[in-house]
Amino acid sequence: MSQQRIIMNYTTPPNSDDLQVIAEAALENMPEEIQEYCDNVVIHVEDIVDEGLENDLDLDDPYDLLMLYRNGSEISPGVQRKIANDDNVLMVYRRPLLDYWCETGDDLNDLVRQVMIEELGQTFEFSDDEIEDMVERPYQGAM
Repeated sequence: MSQQRIIMNYTTPPNSDDLQVIAEAALENMPEEIQEYCDNVVIHVEDIVDEGLENDLDLDDPYDLLMLYRNGSEISPGVQRKIANDDNVLMVYRRPLLDYWCETGDDLNDLVRQVMIEELGQTFEFSDDEIEDMVERPYQGAM
């Protein structure tokens, strides 16, 4: 059985709205193991990590962070809010992700899915082997 794919050609880099659509589609098609953790995850696209979070995470380069899962009750990683917001947010950093896309030459949809599985897998304490297995596994739905 042949697989049909939609090819997205860009004459300009995908904007935040484009990346939002790609990320939401990837989130809907996460492997079953991760799906149970994604019920109230909201995708939020930013161009690049803000300076405060960059300092909190002690990043050498803001382009090192492609995505970051933030629990709704966290103000910043490891700091809890007194009043929790129900939304768990997956931050997608557009410019670092697009740089990585250019470096790899991979399909952008596949790349977003891979990075998302890796970020969520690490957050929810899946083993490296489990994460690799989920990345290698074909989509469970159509993107």
